[in-house]
Amino acid sequence: MESKVSEGGLNVTLTIRLLMHGKEVGSIIGKKGETVKKMREESGARINISEGNCPERIVTITGPTDAIFKAFAMIAYKFEEDIINSMSNSPATSKPPVTLRLVVPASQCGSLIGKGGSKIKEIRESTGAQVQVAGDMLPNSTERAVTISGTPDAIIQCVKQICVVMLESPPKGATIPYRPKPASTPVIFSGGQVRADPLAASAANLSLLLQHQPLPAYTIQGQYAIPHPDQLTKLHQLAMQQTPFTPLGQTTPAFPGLDANPPASTHELTIPNDLIGCIIGRQGTKINEIRQMSGAQIKIANAMEGSTERQITITGTPANISLAQYLINARLTSEVTGMGTL
Repeated sequence: MESKVSEGGLNVTLTIRLLMHGKEVGSIIGKKGETVKKMREESGARINISEGNCPERIVTITGPTDAIFKAFAMIAYKFEEDIINSMSNSPATSKPPVTLRLVVPASQCGSLIGKGGSKIKEIRESTGAQVQVAGDMLPNSTERAVTISGTPDAIIQCVKQICVVMLESPPKGATIPYRPKPASTPVIFSGGQVRADPLAASAANLSLLLQHQPLPAYTIQGQYAIPHPDQLTKLHQLAMQQTPFTPLGQTTPAFPGLDANPPASTHELTIPNDLIGCIIGRQGTKINEIRQMSGAQIKIANAMEGSTERQITITGTPANISLAQYLINARLTSEVTGMGTL
């Protein structure tokens, strides 16, 4: 996304991602794709819808800002039309607002909220739209959902203001994009263990292949080994596919002849006491997020009397450890730059 704003207003090409439920996507596509085709032609924007058997889909809108705003207007008015049609068969008398969910890199959410919530308050008051920034990142990503509700006109004005903020404050570091998970069917392992995640079934199958893949390139920042941004998504995929830990209840590899458990290693690092809270998060939400996203086991030592630091032990494959380090470092960086309250 280019960070350039012309004097007469926005004059750039940008990409905005929306998160939609299946029913909403169906409304946008229309019969035989007629609705989305009309939106593309009349707005001039590229509108792509993620594939897959998922309860949620990502709708990506790309183009010059004028085209983006026309596409948003058409989507907002289509959703309002759907609401009006649904009310004709309902006893409800008050019309609910139109709601859209944007997907925004977490590193930009601080600028969107503003110091003490000043920016988001300004956007709400000037547009009349309701804007909510999710407190937690979307699963297995470094993005958050930003929910906008209101009349179609209010939503369009709100999107314009959000675009200005995003262009003025580009994302920091690499972004792991949110990818909705497909509706999964249970996978039965040898030994009778049932896992709902289809990726778990392929992990053992792929382990030999993955052992021969080169690990991503790294740069060293302070005491952290940080994967090169271009390699971050690959590292995340590798970390998710390779896990050194035997799944609960399974004592032998699910596929005979393949080593389902690549060797685990351990890495230790120290964090100042006054920053440990931003790593743990409220009721452990942030550290659990990092564990889930990296696939690593992470243990935080209890505070030692007289010590100003806490020890963190990370256990897993090199990919697990590096991704966990990256995510911990991202939390520390956001805290130091004043975004730690998000």
